[in-house]
Formats: sequence, C-alpha cells, structure tokens
Amino acid sequence: MNALHHLKVEPGDRVKLAEIDPAYKGRHPDRASAAEEIEHYSQRLRALQELLYAEGRRSLLICLQAMDTGGKDGVINHVLGAMNPQGCRVAHFRRPSAEEAAHDFLWRAHRAVPARGEVVIFNRSHYEDVLVARVHELVPKAVWSGRYEQINEFERTLAEAGTLILKFYLHISGDEQLERFKARLDDPSKHWKISEADYTERPFWPQYQRAYEEALSRCSTQIAPWYVIPANHKWFRDLAVARIVVERLEAMDLRYPEASVDLARIRRQYHAAAAK
Repeated sequence: MNALHHLKVEPGDRVKLAEIDPAYKGRHPDRASAAEEIEHYSQRLRALQELLYAEGRRSLLICLQAMDTGGKDGVINHVLGAMNPQGCRVAHFRRPSAEEAAHDFLWRAHRAVPARGEVVIFNRSHYEDVLVARVHELVPKAVWSGRYEQINEFERTLAEAGTLILKFYLHISGDEQLERFKARLDDPSKHWKISEADYTERPFWPQYQRAYEEALSRCSTQIAPWYVIPANHKWFRDLAVARIVVERLEAMDLRYPEASVDLARIRRQYHAAAAK
C-alpha cells in the first residue's frame, strides 16, 4: 500500500485542516535522508512522462492550490524539472482578464487543459472561483455554492476523455507562512515576489481554511482526487507530490506505440548506407 495513502481525501471525507500536521515528514528525518528517494522518483517521472507523450492517447492534469508561499512554484520546478519540456506546460490562473470574465468561470480552465500526450500543471486553478470568490464575496453565495457540482462535472468530462487528474493542496501553517514572508524580505533576490496581497490576505486565513475544507471535501472524487500535502518541509512536499504522480502514472500501464514504419526495410537501408 502507498505509504502516503493517508494524504488522499477519500470521497465523502470531511476535511479538517487543523487536524492535519503541516510539518509531517514521513519516515525521513531530513532532506539528506530522503535524497536517494527523491532522485528515484525524479528519474521515474522523466521516464513515465516520455511514455505518456509517446503513447499519445491520454494526458495528465496536475492542479496546485495553496495559501501564499505554500510552494506551488517549488513543486512546479521540481516536477517539470524532471520532464521533457516538449510535452509539458504550466497554466497560471490569476485575476480573470476582461475576456475571461466575459465567459463562464470554467471557460479559461477548459482552454488550458492538456492535449493527448501532454502534462499540464495548473498554478492555481478553477478552484479559485470557490475560494477567492467566496472569501471576498465577489459573487453571491447562491452562485459560488453551485460551482462545486459544476467543477465535478467538468473534471468528469476530462477524465472520460482520458485525462488523469491529480489535485494537490499544499498545506502550510500560519507560522510557516510568516517565516517565508520574512525570508523574502531578507533576500533581495526574492523581493520581486513580494506583493501587498501577501499581507492584506493574512487576516482572511480562517475564512480561506474553511473555503479550502469545503472544496476539498466536496470535490475529491475517485476520478479526480485531492491530496493534502504537508508542506512546511519543502523537500517532503516535493517528494510526496512526485511519488503520488509516479504511482498514479504507473497504474495507467502506459505503453510505447508500435512502429509506424517497416523496420525491416529501414534496417536494410541503414546497413546499405553504412556499407558505402
């Protein structure tokens, strides 16, 4: 059994984030102890992504959500860093543009989903419309409360078309967030990451926790599960995400397609050319 199975939100579970330790780090005491395992899963990610791309029949969508400084960029660097960029891309979900706001809330997400053979990571995602929109009352409750089932239907459509959907909430503590804010202030190379929103959003921490709990509880399904990843330790966060992605890709039984050319003829041509 997957040693990280307890990180998955089973359908019907009621998530209580306060009961999940964001500093959990599994069986490894530190990054050095985990280094060999981290490298193993990085190598497997690379091989499996090549298989997915070569097979060209299915795709992978990874959704990342977190509070500010939760580590979305770090996960992207780790996961995509192990893959061939030819078959991978990242989609960012910031404040909707005028064009996006003129459509239904899922329009921009549907435009960004992976094609067959492709891996796409959503940096934030369509869940912003039941998180930010809820916390800041950007739309009435009657609107955002109906979006959970719309999201489930959207993800069901993708899954039925051959997309593996994995959703990760990177769970950090409020104290860890403050430490990371301080690290940004102390490091000139990270000043560009600082925004007013980092601090103006802090008072809304309890509201965001409740919004995440409902989204995780109502939208974790067998075909599109949520995983709550303890993320106070960055190395454990990266290891956990990589291992889960690897194990789910391995379960797809990906295969290289048959050659589309006459290999015997190609070999004869090769030998003839080499003999000259």
